[in-house]
Amino acid sequence: MSDRVKASFATNKPISYQNKKQRSRPQSRVSVILLFLLKTFLMAKPILLSVDDDSDVLRAIERDLRSQYGAEYRVIGSDSPERALDLLKQLKVRNDSVALLLADQRMPQMSGVEFLQEGMRIFPEAKRALLTAYADTSAAISAINEANIHYFFMKPWDPPADHLYPQLDDLLDDWRASYRPSFEGIRVLGTRWSPRSYELRDFLARNHVPYQWLDVELSASDPETKRLLEVLGPEGTSLPVVLFPDGTKLLESVPADVAQKVGLRTRARPISTTWQSSAVGLPASPRLSMALPKACIQS
Repeated sequence: MSDRVKASFATNKPISYQNKKQRSRPQSRVSVILLFLLKTFLMAKPILLSVDDDSDVLRAIERDLRSQYGAEYRVIGSDSPERALDLLKQLKVRNDSVALLLADQRMPQMSGVEFLQEGMRIFPEAKRALLTAYADTSAAISAINEANIHYFFMKPWDPPADHLYPQLDDLLDDWRASYRPSFEGIRVLGTRWSPRSYELRDFLARNHVPYQWLDVELSASDPETKRLLEVLGPEGTSLPVVLFPDGTKLLESVPADVAQKVGLRTRARPISTTWQSSAVGLPASPRLSMALPKACIQS
């Protein structure tokens, strides 16, 4: 007689022939949500964005920025001011923070001053600086006075320890003094009395999914919500809108779509049959059991 059968006689307990996979504990709803949040924004850092149509200059400024500030900031470069503005809009939807906008003054499609002015409308708190040659010094000084530019750097800036880092340190210290980390989670845009918005908010709350509610009807008194709606454009009217930390968005959202995105199950698993024997020698009898979903949500 096997040890397993002897133990069954000693304890008078039925023998279970379920495998380990069937007996494994279902994944909790909280663990699913935490995994989603960790994947999306755990490593988020404020961004330093540099723009220059000269690829050699762009690589050099990215290298120097990453060498000095890479541990605390994400360094991103773009060789086109238009693409850089599109990137800023995507970062706004993601609710990322931008600490610095650094642009070359002489670019064919758009000047550095024009880019910084457009960027200021999206991220007004970001520090703004120009890269300029000696011949453009007077234009850079005018830009500081007329376009709210915080500083300008001469090219070349070698060595950066003397001509780049000290000034950037002051700018970034000033930015951090007033920096408030943005909400790093799901954001819901809608109207207070909308049934669909209420259904979505109620679903998120009852399933313990962290979210931030943004009432678009109050955007006139909330500059940040107003800027977000401007970035979304026509999509901002397809309410409720759900924005995720990875930059994706759901328009005219319903709870089932959000549940699928964050990894919550909306349907129970099918009924499974497990076989047990109450005593050795007796025929096994089927026992019906309903396997719980990995994250049992309320809807």
